Amino acid sequence: MQVVASLSLKGGVGKTTVALGLAGAAQQHGLRTLVVDLDPQANATIALDVGPTGATVADVLDEPRLSVLRAAIAPSAWGEGLDVMVGAEQAERHNHPEPGPAQVGRLSRALQRLDRLDEDGAGSDFSEPYRLVVIDCPPSLGQLTRSALAAADRAVLVTDPTMFAVSGVQRAFDAVQTERQRSNPDLQPLGVLINRVRPRNAEHDFRIAELRELFGPLVLPGVLPDRSAIQQAQGACMPIQRWDTPGAREASAVFTLLLGRVLRTERPRRAPRVATAPPAPN
Repeated sequence: MQVVASLSLKGGVGKTTVALGLAGAAQQHGLRTLVVDLDPQANATIALDVGPTGATVADVLDEPRLSVLRAAIAPSAWGEGLDVMVGAEQAERHNHPEPGPAQVGRLSRALQRLDRLDEDGAGSDFSEPYRLVVIDCPPSLGQLTRSALAAADRAVLVTDPTMFAVSGVQRAFDAVQTERQRSNPDLQPLGVLINRVRPRNAEHDFRIAELRELFGPLVLPGVLPDRSAIQQAQGACMPIQRWDTPGAREASAVFTLLLGRVLRTERPRRAPRVATAPPAPN
């Protein structure tokens, strides 16, 4: 199972679009996928058209027990093989600016239990394991985003080609590096994905060149075009992969490339570290 966080520390650059596009690409290629909607705005949950559930991600972060985890996950209306750990405004209560290690680790503990969801789950189809988990983070560096980074294998740093978004990418990259040192040495940035790019726009060309100078090969070669098809597909609660327009096909190809990069970096996860007591004094 590969866990990927869609991350930006500036709002409005399209991190939810990237999370949804990656999930749609995985579904198209037959990979069972779970979207974890950590953003209290719950836009991913809305776009994935999830029905009522007995719990939400906020309840999972309260207590990551199997029964709560099972109640917070529902199938997406996008079709077979794509589930959602539903978002809710109440998740904001878990967005402390200075969380402790136990708070940051709750999502990671919950995801480690995903392969046990079929235990005593009468009537629920959790028998097939998830191949990919996509976490949609809020656009701030509090407990929720840190929880995602503590649980993730890779982070996609999402930006658009504007001055303020470029500084946001640097802060997001620094957040990934900090969380590697604090709690998750396996975490790596997957790359910088540039969204809402307009052709023949001098400002966009300048900012893209600036990003490539700052981050080098970490900037992904495929950029997402500024196409109305993306918003139209989200408004219709459909994956971009099934929205049949030239703009949608252009965006879909970028998400397929992104999925390929995710799968190429997949590796067996290390066993959770067990804290040990310090040796007794002599």
